[in-house]
Amino acid sequence: MLWSKSFIPTLKEAPAEAESASHQLMLRAGLIRMLSAGIYSYLPLGLRVIDNIEKIIRQEMNSAGAQELLLPVLQTQELWQRSGRDKEIGEVMIRFTDRRGRKLCLGPTHEEVITELARTHIRSYKQLPLVLYQIQTKFRDEIRPRFGVVRACEFIMKDAYSFDKDDKGLDKNYNLMLGAYQCIFKRMGLKFLTVEADPGVMGGKVSHEFMVPAKSGEDIEVGHIFKLGTKYTEALGAKFLDDKGRLQPIIMGCYGIGVSRLIAAIIEQNHDEAGIIWPWEVAPFKVLIIPVDVTDEKMMNEAAGIYADLSKENIKSLWDDRDERAGVKFKDAELIGIPLEIIIGKEAFKNGKIELKRRKDKKIFFTDRKNLVKKIKQIMKDEAKP
Repeated sequence: MLWSKSFIPTLKEAPAEAESASHQLMLRAGLIRMLSAGIYSYLPLGLRVIDNIEKIIRQEMNSAGAQELLLPVLQTQELWQRSGRDKEIGEVMIRFTDRRGRKLCLGPTHEEVITELARTHIRSYKQLPLVLYQIQTKFRDEIRPRFGVVRACEFIMKDAYSFDKDDKGLDKNYNLMLGAYQCIFKRMGLKFLTVEADPGVMGGKVSHEFMVPAKSGEDIEVGHIFKLGTKYTEALGAKFLDDKGRLQPIIMGCYGIGVSRLIAAIIEQNHDEAGIIWPWEVAPFKVLIIPVDVTDEKMMNEAAGIYADLSKENIKSLWDDRDERAGVKFKDAELIGIPLEIIIGKEAFKNGKIELKRRKDKKIFFTDRKNLVKKIKQIMKDEAKP
């Protein structure tokens, strides 16, 4: 992709309302823009990171045997009344009445909806176990939105639900999800803690939080899993016939990941005074090509050839073809945090070497032009090692 054709509105200074490092950098690097407090637009770079996060989540969830679906954002308040949570969640829920007089809400979470779905389709123990998940937008009327996308009124979440015939099955699925979560966060380059937690309004007896310590001293929660038991299935009448023909409530587990919150968590742990330092798997691009002088035809031809070679190898790259001073380009490069920079200057033609710069430690590599793609692949391979 050409930078000159891209929508990457970087800022020299962070807006005054940005509190945390991640909030400041997401605004400055052109990942998001605020419409109103707690409501954000994701710009192309931010959306690319979201897509990469979701790709990792889908791979690990599918590997653990979960199946993806998509539940409605609109929910009936009657479901929440039947589960007893309409009063528990209180004013956080965004409620309204439609033109037909139905009392509806924008889904803050989906336990009631998925349980209703299970109630209408699961009849026998032979249909269990079952694990379903979605990646969906949630809505909560936060009275004090803070830290950018960390505590927002509209946010993206992955929520999974397991259905089992007994506690043994729940334990198995719970441990599968716990392991999947650990793989997900490791692949995203996060250092995290897994701690026992209070289930709160979600219910159940056992839950674990996945906490990401930040440089600011704040611990940002990125995942939470629960053994719900029969809290929702008994309230909503989701039952099955066991192997002896007896009617039993389905046993549930619930597993959430804050997808949009993960961007902030990753940045909190991966930045310096100059900008973001993206881990490889979530980076919007893997390589940034920087010709230092766009008026130099030979330099631009070299950049075009490198860009074409990387595209053939399916290595996602951003070519900074803007007519800007080299200093501006280098500052923006550090700000948006692409893992590897290819710097094409006059030295490239004097000694036949191409300069590579790794963003995370600013280490410089030199390689022959003919070996450039091979060298980049080797760096990527090395970075992928645990």
